[in-house]
This record gives sequence, structure tokens and C-alpha cells, in this order.
Amino acid sequence: MEKTYVIKGTPQSEWLLVDANEQTLGRIATQIASYLLGKHKPNYTPGNPMGDFVVVINASKLKFAQKKLDSKNYYHHSGYPGGLSTIVLRDLMAKNPERVIEKAVWGMLPKNKLGRKLMKRLKIFRDNEHPHAAQHPQTVA
Repeated sequence: MEKTYVIKGTPQSEWLLVDANEQTLGRIATQIASYLLGKHKPNYTPGNPMGDFVVVINASKLKFAQKKLDSKNYYHHSGYPGGLSTIVLRDLMAKNPERVIEKAVWGMLPKNKLGRKLMKRLKIFRDNEHPHAAQHPQTVA
């Protein structure tokens, strides 16, 4: 019989800074999802918000293959007949590059209350500047 580890008290959350400059989308998204879930901590408990706050900078400087920029589509449906809208990755990067990282990380988190709570800990900025300097985020490689 295996015992389940339950953390006592409230877990300590830190602030981490991730630079997306010249990074590929999938690799940085898995790293961010792991930090949000808290899998990098020794007392990781599934089902509990163990993770840290993550600040992502330089979202507009992600690296993509030229073929992927024109072939990857993002879909959204309004719920009405004929309400499917499509946007290409190149257009989404020009319009709102933060949403590209947001969608990739959301795909790697649980689709429940915990996942929605963890997404609120993710702060994405298109440039090098962010308003969370007062939290002294630690840079991660």
C-alpha cells in the first residue's frame, strides 16, 4: 500500500523570469508549464498549486521555422453556425505574440480549476520590460 504525500501548510511560491529570445515555442512552453505546476520542487504534490509565478519577456522574439509560420493555424469558434475563425501563426505573432505562448502553455496544463488558477500565475510580455521588478524574479536558463 502506497501512501500519498500531502504538504503541510501553504507552499512557498517564488517569481521566475524566463527570456523567450531566440527560443523555440514547444521547448519554452514545456519549461514554463513545469515551473507553473511545481514539478521542479522536491515536495511536488499533484493537484495542489505548488508552482511559482512565471514572468516571460521577449515573447515577440520567438524562433520559428519559416514553413511553420505559414502553415500553423489557430482556431476559435463562437458557438454559432459558421462561427469558425482561423488565424495563421505569422499574423498572430504580428498582432499578439503573448497569446501564442499562452495557448502553448495552456495545452500542457490540466483543463480544470487548477489549470485556470495556474494560468493566472503566468505573466507574458512582448518586450524586455515588465512591471514585476519589485518581486525580484530569478532568471532561469
